Amino acid sequence: MVMQPTRCSDDKPGDPSYATHLAAFEARVARGDKVEPGDWMPWDYRQQLIRLIHVHANSEICGALPEGGWIPHAPTFKRKLALCAKVQDEVGHGQLLYRAAETLGKSREEMIDELITGKAKYSNVFHYHAKTWADVCVIAWLIDAAAIVNQTMMADGSYGPYGRALKRICYEEAFHLTHGYDMCISLATGSKVQREMLQDAVNRWWDPIMMFHGPSDKESTHTELLMRWRIKLMTNDEQRQTFLKKYLPKVFNLGLTVPDPNLRFDETEKVWHYTEPNWKRFLEVVRGGGPASALRLATRRMAHEEGAWVRRALFAVESGKRVPMPTAA
Repeated sequence: MVMQPTRCSDDKPGDPSYATHLAAFEARVARGDKVEPGDWMPWDYRQQLIRLIHVHANSEICGALPEGGWIPHAPTFKRKLALCAKVQDEVGHGQLLYRAAETLGKSREEMIDELITGKAKYSNVFHYHAKTWADVCVIAWLIDAAAIVNQTMMADGSYGPYGRALKRICYEEAFHLTHGYDMCISLATGSKVQREMLQDAVNRWWDPIMMFHGPSDKESTHTELLMRWRIKLMTNDEQRQTFLKKYLPKVFNLGLTVPDPNLRFDETEKVWHYTEPNWKRFLEVVRGGGPASALRLATRRMAHEEGAWVRRALFAVESGKRVPMPTAA
């Protein structure tokens, strides 16, 4: 059941009391107070949060797919167990996030429907194929590292249910990152073939990783408002710099390189300079134009359709109805 939030009638610009309510709301947010579902909030604040949390939840669900496909092919039983646990965690994170979005008034059913019909977006990095085992390692290390930069920042944001969900998610993501780093170390210190496979994966994933935190601050249309209402506490470019400063040294320590001839650290400004990502291509990918976009949605659609009987059974428990088991085709 969706917990419907209590809404004031004057949460849109133009309503008589909007300016008064907005001033009080922004003063609360500036003090660091948490906004809860029943509190007054601007309509745009609600919509921005629904958009962000919905995309995040979709990303956790779709993010389990490239790694999940490698569970039968994991090189050792230990890696298989770890990958099973990680995929299970990611799906659980998606459920936590859908629940947080429901507190803002959008149902889980609507959000899932928008995902499987291609209307809703998910993170750009999950629109690509995981071609080798090294891809799984890079996803678990560097993509999860980029996600942790974003999520630890968002966990201190102004909306209470989202922040609390992220606190729990970040604990588990820290284990995922360690798991990924360990796998990358194994490949980087392994045979020549293993090292080359890892380097190839880094080369192919570098552009998507650099796009992970979203368009540059010059290109972003939402950043100013999100920062003002403390939904986000860092800009996209600030998150990218945080990621580069923390993880590029580790990449280089493993003897790996990245495919950017313009990459350099400015000792004066204390920032990394890099080739600006192709943001036009980024938008094409997140709108469903990535190499694996059609496969991701087809897989999610199949799972949704084949799991329909489970949902019917769960809903029938309250009414005492009997739901027939599915029969083999």
